[in-house]
Amino acid sequence: MKTAAVIVAAGRGQRAGGPLPKQWRDVACRPVAAWTLDAFAHLDRLVMVIHPDDADLAQAASHGLDVELVPGGHDRAASVLAGLEALASDPPDVVLIHDVARPCVSRNTIDAVIAALNRSPGAAPALPVTDALWTGARGQVTGTQDRTGLFRAQTPQGFRFAQILAAHRAHPGGAADDVQVARDAALDIAIVPGDEFNLKITGPDDFARAAQYLESAMDVRLGNGYDVHRFGPGGHVTLCGVDVPHSHGLDGHSDADVGMHALTDAIYGALAAGDIGRHFPPSDPQWKGAASHIFLRHAADMVAERGMKIANVDVTLVCERPKIGPHAEAMIKSLADILGIETSRVSVKATTSERLGFTGREEGIAALATATLVSQ
Repeated sequence: MKTAAVIVAAGRGQRAGGPLPKQWRDVACRPVAAWTLDAFAHLDRLVMVIHPDDADLAQAASHGLDVELVPGGHDRAASVLAGLEALASDPPDVVLIHDVARPCVSRNTIDAVIAALNRSPGAAPALPVTDALWTGARGQVTGTQDRTGLFRAQTPQGFRFAQILAAHRAHPGGAADDVQVARDAALDIAIVPGDEFNLKITGPDDFARAAQYLESAMDVRLGNGYDVHRFGPGGHVTLCGVDVPHSHGLDGHSDADVGMHALTDAIYGALAAGDIGRHFPPSDPQWKGAASHIFLRHAADMVAERGMKIANVDVTLVCERPKIGPHAEAMIKSLADILGIETSRVSVKATTSERLGFTGREEGIAALATATLVSQ
């Protein structure tokens, strides 16, 4: 079954306050929209409907993800329809429509909605109302309301694609949500269990609650790596993917990129997956002289396969010469491109050993690296 999601992110979020619409503000050190997009990244297609003025913010929040950005309409219903129309040329079997301001949605909730679409044209998560309900006026309680059969609606609201597209195209407008659009088209909607953690950020206090949920659910892993290569014949050294002119080269079974080797081991370490030698044994002749980006890309692919992402990496090169500073920015870009992350998440720096030890005697170069991984 081909799955897709439409993330509705064209609103202005006035009640949340702050200098930016709520979907672009940070929660737990990332934009709200980035958390939401990550939750749906395992689906086959992902569309985010945005306000035209927010294109740069949306690009930043969706960096590294395969997301199609679509301009929104004059209200939520028009924005949803714009997202559905963007999918229509290559239609999925089912589509989930989700509010960007619900960044804490779980994989279990998403999967439950999709599973329910095997037996129903529509499905949505909801929580039964358990609190007493009152009516009121002028600050006074005027009565009580029976809560039997009442539910608090959540998103994602899922539908068989062709049916919800037809329902939105035909709807006159004014619906409270996509479930109402579907019901007005006589589609049955199954209720799946909602989740108290699947809160919608509406007011200023909700950011702190969302951060607490996201941080408590996050798996954070730290790994470090260390590597050394001696100088040998040659006219340059390869460091973090950049060829740096020097009076010597570096000796090694592969291209002897000491910085990239240390970083690769740091990522393997964070995954508890051994080291380069386990995955690319030096006894295997096919790796003789191999470019180290092969090793680093393999480590990055393992991170994604395990449902994690690279939060940041830090490499320190220890040598008297060559000078690293003039090449540091190129090294940062090289590593970022291989890892598929922003350059702002990559650090490359250098130090000397004050003429002490083998690096101080200019016999070789050492490198230390740290990598932080977080669950998606």
